[in-house]
Amino acid sequence: MTPEQAAQRAAELREQLHYHSYRYYILSDPQISDGDYDRLFNELRAIEAEYPELATLDSPTRRTGNDLVDDFAKVVHPAPILSLSNAYSPEDLQTWEDRNRKLLPQDIALDYTLEPKLDGLTVVLTYEQGILVKAASRGNGEIGDDITANVRTIKNIPLRIPADPSAQPAPARLVVRGEVLFLLADFARLNEERIAAGEIPYINPRNTASGALKQKDSRITAQRPLTAYFYDVVAVEGIAWEKRAEMLESLRVWGLPVAPNIQLYPTLDHIIQHIPQWEKARPTLDYEIDGVVVKLNNFRLYRELGFAGKDPRGATAYKYPSQEATTKLLDVVVNVGRTGRIVPSAVLEPVFVAGVTISNATLHNYDVVAKYDIRRGDHVVVKRSGEVIPYVIGPVVSARTGEETPILPPTHCPFCHTPIIKRDDEVDYFCPNLECPERVFRRIDFFTSKGGLDIEGFGTQTVRVLLDAGLIHDEADIFTLDPAALMELDRFGKKKVENLMQGIEAAKQRPFSQTLTALGIDGIGNTVGKLFAAHFLSVDAIMAASVEQLSEVGGVGGVIAESVVNWFSVEHNQRLLAKLKAAGVRWQGEPTARASTGLEGLTFVLTGTLPTLTRDEATALIESHSGKVISSVSKKTSYLVAGESAGSKLEKAQKLGVPVLDEAGLYALIQQRQQEQEPNNA
Repeated sequence: MTPEQAAQRAAELREQLHYHSYRYYILSDPQISDGDYDRLFNELRAIEAEYPELATLDSPTRRTGNDLVDDFAKVVHPAPILSLSNAYSPEDLQTWEDRNRKLLPQDIALDYTLEPKLDGLTVVLTYEQGILVKAASRGNGEIGDDITANVRTIKNIPLRIPADPSAQPAPARLVVRGEVLFLLADFARLNEERIAAGEIPYINPRNTASGALKQKDSRITAQRPLTAYFYDVVAVEGIAWEKRAEMLESLRVWGLPVAPNIQLYPTLDHIIQHIPQWEKARPTLDYEIDGVVVKLNNFRLYRELGFAGKDPRGATAYKYPSQEATTKLLDVVVNVGRTGRIVPSAVLEPVFVAGVTISNATLHNYDVVAKYDIRRGDHVVVKRSGEVIPYVIGPVVSARTGEETPILPPTHCPFCHTPIIKRDDEVDYFCPNLECPERVFRRIDFFTSKGGLDIEGFGTQTVRVLLDAGLIHDEADIFTLDPAALMELDRFGKKKVENLMQGIEAAKQRPFSQTLTALGIDGIGNTVGKLFAAHFLSVDAIMAASVEQLSEVGGVGGVIAESVVNWFSVEHNQRLLAKLKAAGVRWQGEPTARASTGLEGLTFVLTGTLPTLTRDEATALIESHSGKVISSVSKKTSYLVAGESAGSKLEKAQKLGVPVLDEAGLYALIQQRQQEQEPNNA
């Protein structure tokens, strides 16, 4: 390839890669496979390696980062990057509007945009002739750090605009403001990968995003699945928008990811009516917010209002009750899980957080305690978000008196006094004693719970009573319980015992995948349990499988496969399995039966609570008719099945034009597709 041919081909590849990134990250409507994208990317990288002078500022290969370690240069923002005033009640919002009306012509109509107040890190991006040339942090509002190399690694940020060649051309210079954050699903996956690699999981998405943006080696930033959203223009040449909504639409057209769910409302009253809906939806969102932002839609009026101190009068942030609070860490309790994992739990002075009084919170593990130097007696910041277990973020070091004491891992298990172990490749401490009474209790409690065999009448307290009475010693003993012995226990009447025995008998015939999951093997949850059960069809086949054979099932991977092999190699577990078999527990699967092929070729996403079907039952129904259930909505999704309290997936489906079904609609679709496949006998 001649230099001229290389230059032409590199330009073609950049054009294609920019466009396909736009289709994938902005429109959620990819036109080529990941493999095809990688082939184009690798071809461009090879050309640039041979002809380094062809590596332009907007080349997609710059997303991989580099290892420069120079201190961050400083960037002067073209206009102050200001914060907003705060409102905490509808009355505060009304006062804010009333104050503004006094400065504006009488009886003028005011409409507003309402947007989520994203809990991320502010970034300021500069595009010149459509090319991303500079990215800076907010800094002090006047001057920020140059983080261009790191921001280029964020995959949904276009390196060149417009991303779609058919869109309106970009201005000669455009400076935009946005937020960089972790989507919660991406943050969870990042932590899963760290735990699997024996590393300490991150605690806080916002702090982790901040750390990623401040890496001096941008290759590290490139490994973090960050996302960016934009919501304002700091400076622009050649364009004067009259309305904020028009400006946001221009950003969308150019291919910049705009903050999700921004809406335009005709009056402040409409805004106030919709604010509770945002707060209700907050736990279901895939990103963290700490409120919503209300902004005047009319730019001329926005400018006329000017500033109150450093706050623009034309916008305000409505803050929700904090999900964080500060309280005192009184003590640390050591918990032991069914696998022997030692988990420190903080005993706190009771504090009200996000609508609930919290007196206990997890400290994750002792490496986290050491990393953040959390001490007994510290004032600590506690967070509660949605259904997540409350956790300690870190200490308030400035509040220390000198009486605080270090928190050290125990040397012996507090329940069986066995010496605690810590493997070199893991962050957690373990009690290695399989007969530890607390480990036995946790295993049986999980085995009988809804996540296990779901034995009716077998709650945590029942497990404790039966263990204390010496009637059970492991999971298998449940199936040989003597009703007469149960009747002798306090509060175990005839009817309760009859119901318990019926529940135990029914549990013997649970599906193989459920029985396998109930064993509590590290890495085998509901999904992996179904994969193994469908593939191997018996527990004996799983026991005989090698790590390689196990890891090939559904992309399970080597870590889980090794965990399974190790579990079945332990003599104690082999004896337990033999007892369970002898008790008549089901250990055989059946080939997946297809009710029809009516949904073949269709993909479904489930959200919300359906009237009669659980999530697993709805999945099984769809799969039995040859459909496929996936986790996230894109333009390629055939249908979204939505129940009560549907969250952001429903909003995204509506935005992308994905058809939405309720439970009745799902049944109707199955019936319709089956009828269409029946031979025409007329």
